[in-house]
Amino acid sequence: TNERINLKLTHTVTQSNKREPISNSHTMSSISSTVSLGAGCYWGTEKFIKRDFQKRFPGTIKAGSVGFMSPHTNHPKNPSYRQVCSGSTGHVEVLNVELSKPSEELFEELVKFFFLFHDPTTMDRQGNDSGTQYASAIFVSDDEQKKIVNKVINELQKSLDDGKANYSGTSVITAVHDYTEFYPAHEEHQEYLMKNPSGYCNHYMRMQQWPN
Repeated sequence: TNERINLKLTHTVTQSNKREPISNSHTMSSISSTVSLGAGCYWGTEKFIKRDFQKRFPGTIKAGSVGFMSPHTNHPKNPSYRQVCSGSTGHVEVLNVELSKPSEELFEELVKFFFLFHDPTTMDRQGNDSGTQYASAIFVSDDEQKKIVNKVINELQKSLDDGKANYSGTSVITAVHDYTEFYPAHEEHQEYLMKNPSGYCNHYMRMQQWPN
């Protein structure tokens, strides 16, 4: 919404203060430690993953930063927040996550939790926030991640078809993209809701547990 965009723009910094993009990383595990998650406003995504997911799985997030990622390899580099909000760059607001000890089991739990606190059935919209930057999207770093994400999406779609999942729509439209480049947002937006607990957030737990 314009109100939230204006609020965010009050904290913008000049382009020269932007940090360099972060490339995806692999560990000794067979699955990458890095994934980027788009679930609408990145403030809420960060809070629910870094705080609430770790209540269930303590110490599993090595690092997490909010910022922008595009599904296109020829995307505009180092976009400003204002440019992303215009919809002209194709970037999505994401939380870039690095897992402490990545495993197939932990990654699947992370993806399932991702679907518990946002609505994956609304195209480019979460609640009052509308625009391509608010797309439901997962940027995977390898084939193993992609296989797990598609498995979880298929499970969720079956739960929707069986009436066991509660969203506003009937089809999961979450996009699965290959990881490209992550551009961190400026420091004022990092851990915003941890620093401002009463700040804007339209995320909430739509389901407490994964539907069976």
